[in-house]
Amino acid sequence: MDLKLFLMTTLLGIFCYCFAQKEGNECINANAKYCGECIQAGAKCGWCKDPNFLKQGESLSTRCDEFQSLLTRGCTEDMIEDPHGEHKVLQNKTVTNRKKVKDRSRAKQLKPEDITQIQPQKLNLTLRSGEPQSFKLKFKRAEDYPIDLYYLMDLSFSMADDLENVKNLGTSLMSEMSKITSDFRIGFGSFVEKTVMPYISTTPAKLRNPCTGDQNCTSPFSYKNVLKLTEDGKLFNTLVGQQHISGNLDSPEGGFDAIMQVAVCGEQIGWRNVTRLLVFSTDAGFHFAGDGKLGGIVLPNDGKCHLENNVYTMSHYYDYPSIAHLVQKLSDNNIQTIFAVTEEFQPVYQELKNLIPKSAVGTLSANSSNVINLIIDAYNSLSSEVILENSKLPEGVTIAYKSHCKNGVVSEGESGRKCSNISIGDEVTFNISITSKGCPKGGTAETIKIKPLGFTEEVELTLNFICECECHNDGEKNSPKCHFGNGTYECGACKCNEGRVGKQCECSSNDVATEDMDRTCRKDNSTDICSNNGECVCGTCECKKRENPNERYSGLYCECDNFNCDRSGNLLCGGHGTCECRVCKCDPMWTGSACECSQDNRTCLASNKQICNGRGTCECGVCKCTDPKFQGPTCEACPTCPGVCTEHKDCVECRAFGTGEMKDKCQEMCSTFTLIKVKDRDKLPQPNDASYPVMHCKERDANDCWFYYTYAVNNNTEKVVHVVETPDCPSGPDIIPIVAGVVAGIVLIGLALLLIWKLLMIIHDRREFAKFEKEKMNAKWDTGENPIYKSAVTTVVNPKYEGK
Repeated sequence: MDLKLFLMTTLLGIFCYCFAQKEGNECINANAKYCGECIQAGAKCGWCKDPNFLKQGESLSTRCDEFQSLLTRGCTEDMIEDPHGEHKVLQNKTVTNRKKVKDRSRAKQLKPEDITQIQPQKLNLTLRSGEPQSFKLKFKRAEDYPIDLYYLMDLSFSMADDLENVKNLGTSLMSEMSKITSDFRIGFGSFVEKTVMPYISTTPAKLRNPCTGDQNCTSPFSYKNVLKLTEDGKLFNTLVGQQHISGNLDSPEGGFDAIMQVAVCGEQIGWRNVTRLLVFSTDAGFHFAGDGKLGGIVLPNDGKCHLENNVYTMSHYYDYPSIAHLVQKLSDNNIQTIFAVTEEFQPVYQELKNLIPKSAVGTLSANSSNVINLIIDAYNSLSSEVILENSKLPEGVTIAYKSHCKNGVVSEGESGRKCSNISIGDEVTFNISITSKGCPKGGTAETIKIKPLGFTEEVELTLNFICECECHNDGEKNSPKCHFGNGTYECGACKCNEGRVGKQCECSSNDVATEDMDRTCRKDNSTDICSNNGECVCGTCECKKRENPNERYSGLYCECDNFNCDRSGNLLCGGHGTCECRVCKCDPMWTGSACECSQDNRTCLASNKQICNGRGTCECGVCKCTDPKFQGPTCEACPTCPGVCTEHKDCVECRAFGTGEMKDKCQEMCSTFTLIKVKDRDKLPQPNDASYPVMHCKERDANDCWFYYTYAVNNNTEKVVHVVETPDCPSGPDIIPIVAGVVAGIVLIGLALLLIWKLLMIIHDRREFAKFEKEKMNAKWDTGENPIYKSAVTTVVNPKYEGK
């Protein structure tokens, strides 16, 4: 596991190093010929203006490198041109902490232009190529912020019942909006359709009254500005009450023409620099760019104001505006649109809303009775979200947003432009970073603006670009240092005039490849020009650049380099010297072709202050033990000496099995060797398999088990212990067979005793019987009768018996 971790770490380090080298190549790869070109290559690039910096064979572009690399190569800090960008805040008015007041006369004392919701307001940014400049933008939604609302209504015949409800909208809406702001103005406009066929009937009668039957309708029109923005709600009711329904032939209406005029005719509408709301009320779809061809109108909408006596007069001349054109004009004029449409056309306007930033869609009831609630809800929805947008960026300039919204919500990318669910008085911040790549043509200052959609306030940014170094201003044109005035001497080098080349502009670009010049670039009359490591420019070798910026060719003929020296430990010159013209120049106290040999014998001193414990010699800072049985950095270890097994027994036991006398202090006392577990004794290193002595050990542990291990010091002076992972423990007695054996033995012995007893009894009985038979045969019995003997038989004769 440790070896695997080591390999992974090493590979990761190599990858990171290679990646870093590749990243650092932007300065070298730029092949910069002068300081200004160098600093535009990347934010890390610097230019050494020291006239004596370049070595023999190095090209002019090698003056351009990373700052730290230039210092390493001998360029002093004061001779390095490495400018940095900056940003300055020019106007930083704090956001307004305004409270809503009930007395409107007191509220007017603070003009809309005096209310600040965004901070700062003006900055000056100086941009260096590749170096981002960041600043923090603060937005706070002000309380009691003025509102202008313009009600644009479809007056085609299908909206007749809606007009009746809108006639009292002025005072009612004034009353409701007074809960939000004390400075509210309202206006009214109406639209129908273009006054040409086939959108309307152009017969004289239909032009006077486009409605059928006894309906009294007004003549058709494209758009009328009935009432410019006013604070008088009663006047709104009066003028709207005087409006009449008109009519047209097709279902889609010409509302886009009306929206365009409301957006661009700011003076006639009366827009102020406050929150601008446009309520678009209709129960039909809309015509857009291209539909005008049906009426023979082919000129695209010019996006300009064409109101005469508050009536749009060019509807027959210009086509309907496109959606993109409307989006641009609404955004330019900071107008937030509320589409109040019937449920039938809700999906259509929902798609339109997705194309128009800062717009909302509300479902209008059949007779517009819910229009006030719709407007209030849509306003709250629009004002609770802030979305930042910026004007067109100069070529090569990018901008990045990071938002810090309510409740700690942080977003980046496109989501970093906006914050949602903002209430009145809430404050959110945006981190904005602007980066330039290269220098725009001309290098002149550019101005961009950032603003929240739907608000008139904006942040003005003046962008200045660092296109040249400071030393450029001290340049000497037609300098004698540049071969009789063939270039400008600036920043320590010649910037040649057109048609001239060479470090001192000494050659014409037409003569750089002549045979005479090439001859001076061949070493010892060789056929190789610049040792195949460079190009001959003006009779002088300019060496190639390597992909690794730390590797360089040099020399009069590019015959030298700093990367082809001997290596030790996979390090150039062992890491203890520098490679100069393919030869290692060693640091003090180091010798050898690869600076691999240390002359410092402190690494050979043992704890007893003896060199190699008196058992060897110190060569290149490493002990060479004279007695082969000793090993270690100072010949202190003897793996095959008696006592080694006993000495390491406790530590091996605690680290391998967690038992023994050292188990409580194992980590601190037993970390001097590397422990490797093996499955069985056959896997243990054998003396013949290793190039160093190996000691085999067998010890008994705390559980009275045997464990086996080897101890050795390898060629890298590391102490290595291989241990069999499973101890060899003697098996305990098997109780059941023992008990069974004992019982069986007792039974068998009992049976044997019985059999022996039986056998003895049989033998004894037979002997007794034989003795009896013998005595019987030898016995002599007396035949006389016993006088007291009485026969057991009694004979009785029947007296009647006649013997017949």
